[in-house]
Amino acid sequence: MPPARLIAPLAGVVLAAALFGATWGLDAVARGGLGPGFWPRLALIGLALACAAKLVEEWRRPRPDVDAAVDGPPPISRVKLGLGIGAIVLYVALTPLLGFALVTALFIAAFMILCGTRSAAVILANVGLGTVALLYLFVKIVYLPLPKGDGPFEALTLGLYRALRLF
Repeated sequence: MPPARLIAPLAGVVLAAALFGATWGLDAVARGGLGPGFWPRLALIGLALACAAKLVEEWRRPRPDVDAAVDGPPPISRVKLGLGIGAIVLYVALTPLLGFALVTALFIAAFMILCGTRSAAVILANVGLGTVALLYLFVKIVYLPLPKGDGPFEALTLGLYRALRLF
């Protein structure tokens, strides 16, 4: 059995490879262009490469029992990890209801605060620039129909799209 520190990155590579094959069925839904499976495949390739890099890094890192003088990274806060996972789950759950733009802005702000950013100016700049950049990328460049939200949130999203000249 591999050392415990190798299990998570190895599992990430295996999971990405397993899910990669499932994305080919997505292309049967549409004709022409990149196809709906392109972006999930690209994300899975990125996940596999990142996990493979972490696997190599962990493999090459001296074992603590062999070299006790080596200081490793600080321990991961389980509370922050849980809050980060919760933020991602809420992001996915709330996007259809509140719309991509609003939930993305809230997610960026929440994640930056969770990671320790305290400057309101830095958070607001990243929320504004990050949300607008993602909207332009997905709506104007990729032509991906993003969730606009329901009721007043749809009107808010459409107003934002018009102000940014996305429509």
